[in-house]
Amino acid sequence: MDVEHADESLCRLETDNRFTGGFSAELVRAFRKKLWFLRQAMDERDLYGMKSLHFEKLQGARAHQRSIRLNKQWRLILEIVDAGKEKLVRVIGIEDYH
Repeated sequence: MDVEHADESLCRLETDNRFTGGFSAELVRAFRKKLWFLRQAMDERDLYGMKSLHFEKLQGARAHQRSIRLNKQWRLILEIVDAGKEKLVRVIGIEDYH
């Protein structure tokens, strides 16, 4: 799947090894690892199939968004965009879900 970032700091968090965005080194490693999984997936079925990702649909006003667990506390918030034949994942942010 193709990945785009909703925020320049998220793009920098993935590509700049020295940038942490105020997050712990452990969380940044998890973020980069999950983005690698996203880029390898063909579509969201692959993500649902990987139980370790905890790929979940959000509810209520955020029903159009999905989340992937980075660790017990933090979630990666995503939107799946149907761009014709290819799927696009838009990374919205990293949020504390506790």
